[in-house]
Amino acid sequence: MATAESGPMGLVRNFCRRINMSHGAFLVETELFPKEALIAYSAYNLGQHVSREQHDAYFSAHRGGSQGDYREGIQEKIANIVDCLIKFPSSKRAVLTIPNKSNALHTSDEDAKCLREIHFYLDMNFDSSGLNGMTLNATVLMRAQAAEIFPKNIHFIGMLMETIADAMNASADMEEGCRVEVGELFYLATTLVSVRW
Repeated sequence: MATAESGPMGLVRNFCRRINMSHGAFLVETELFPKEALIAYSAYNLGQHVSREQHDAYFSAHRGGSQGDYREGIQEKIANIVDCLIKFPSSKRAVLTIPNKSNALHTSDEDAKCLREIHFYLDMNFDSSGLNGMTLNATVLMRAQAAEIFPKNIHFIGMLMETIADAMNASADMEEGCRVEVGELFYLATTLVSVRW
């Protein structure tokens, strides 16, 4: 669903979609992004080790360059989200912000990342015996999205959601027998184009 028709140069304003992220449904392979490239980029942006071979094989300006580097402080941000949602399951403050300079130069890819914020929230799941689990959902705001780069961003967001759910499930502070599952993502890009230019 797009809230505006295609404009000049084939771009779409305010593109949005609701996407099921459960059970790894966020893996979208393309020629530009085979599974191995998606895994390498997501690991890199989650602050995990990426080998020199992976970096040489898969990282390039065409695949996102510095605009697609989201790892600054990411592990601390993930820990903060997990702590927030465990202590305050109804919180509206479980927000992960991607580093952008407040006075970004329009000529600098590093100053103005495409991915801006991800808001995480829990839906409580009840049955006849009471609370039997929670679903982790999220809303993402993208400044812009090139459709050809979408597989990389959606895989990273899916892996991020799984990482948060896994950390919550592993926490001793979680209520006994209450599991967190990955649910939906509401995806909003203010500008959608087919390719990076």
